[in-house]
Amino acid sequence: MTETCGADAARVAFAASLVVLGAHALVTRGTVGVWGPVPHGVPVPAVLPWFIGGLVVACGLGLPWRRTLPVAARVLAAWLVLWLLLARLVDAMMAPAIAGYWSGCGETLVPLAATWVLLALDGWRGRVVARVLFGLALIPFGIAHFVYLKETASLVPAWLPAPRAWAMSTGGAYLLAAAALLAGVLARLAAALAALQIAGFTAFVWLPILASGHADASSWSESVISLMLSAAAWVIAQAMLSKSGA
Repeated sequence: MTETCGADAARVAFAASLVVLGAHALVTRGTVGVWGPVPHGVPVPAVLPWFIGGLVVACGLGLPWRRTLPVAARVLAAWLVLWLLLARLVDAMMAPAIAGYWSGCGETLVPLAATWVLLALDGWRGRVVARVLFGLALIPFGIAHFVYLKETASLVPAWLPAPRAWAMSTGGAYLLAAAALLAGVLARLAAALAALQIAGFTAFVWLPILASGHADASSWSESVISLMLSAAAWVIAQAMLSKSGA
């Protein structure tokens, strides 16, 4: 009963975060988060931000309800796969040395893994796929902490000492969690701790920036993305912590 309540709460939180993400895309008329940017040199139809935002909002509204969950999850999964293959991976393959492009792939893999959990429901194989996708997503997250060490350290809250040490330790934690998830060793613990770290980044980095009243457009976009990643990671961790989890 407790597991079911936890899974339902995680699913609703993920759905709500998608509604926020889609609404943000509609308000800003931009392809933010896991949906952007499009590959360099590809023309962007004016209707694309509206289409993406509306699609994401619709999927978010459909996920909480059992009757509409299968359709909403399938549409969302299909869109995420298409965007990963046609946009995110294209950028990463064109400029493989740019860690930010690979992080973008990770930002698409996390909600894809969460959606895979929702599609699989109680299916063990689906949860294994979700575990692997989550593990792959964490690799570029961890690498980015070291490649962009100065930028990451600048985001560490001022009340914490040694910001560079925090940036490196959290990057290392992502890489260790990725290894555990991909190997299937202590995977449940790794998923839970990775989800907690993502949520902590949202709570202790982006929310204070928004609360300060000095957040720019980029900070708002990053906050919305981080919120969605936190909720998606919760869905994955909750599924893996269940008795039948992978």
